[in-house]
Amino acid sequence: MHLSYQDSAMRETVFSVLSKRMILLLIALVILHSGCGELSEYDTESIRTAMHDSLLATTESWDVRMTLLEQGHRRIMIEGSYAITYTDDDRDETRISGPVYVQIYDQEGEMESEAWSKRAIYHAEEREFELFDSVRVETVTDRQLFSDYLKWEERTDRISSDRFVTIITPTDSLSGSGYTSKTDLTDYVITDLSGRVLVD
Repeated sequence: MHLSYQDSAMRETVFSVLSKRMILLLIALVILHSGCGELSEYDTESIRTAMHDSLLATTESWDVRMTLLEQGHRRIMIEGSYAITYTDDDRDETRISGPVYVQIYDQEGEMESEAWSKRAIYHAEEREFELFDSVRVETVTDRQLFSDYLKWEERTDRISSDRFVTIITPTDSLSGSGYTSKTDLTDYVITDLSGRVLVD
């Protein structure tokens, strides 16, 4: 999996310098150490925690366009007005502010679905996208989905939502929660169905 960025303005800020308080704490502990012998286990752990917390890398981007490639083919493209990526030992995620626009491609690189939302999060470690707030999906086969939340998992190539969804196909309209489907909105399951309308 390859992730590429295309944006008009990008600024990278790396917070690798300890705050003034942490520096003063470290200096005080070093002075105590030199005058009193070894540091206590608590002091050593405090220094280690302070240094770990201060080594957070962030990348900010405006007018961002991210493309995920798999074996040379586009899998997903996402656009947003602003994105910030947080990288440290515990997380590697990109938060994208909207309006957010997404294109999902099949394994041959052909577009099969488009989505819109107000914000999104990409979890690099899990290889998942989450879309939030006023999510709308449209497929090339004239299927639509509406929800407040949607997750796309690259490993399974499926989308899901644990919130209320409405899916509209050429033959019917269903609503409910506990939704999963392929990215083209076929092979779908709604575990808690609350309504269905047949379309003539």
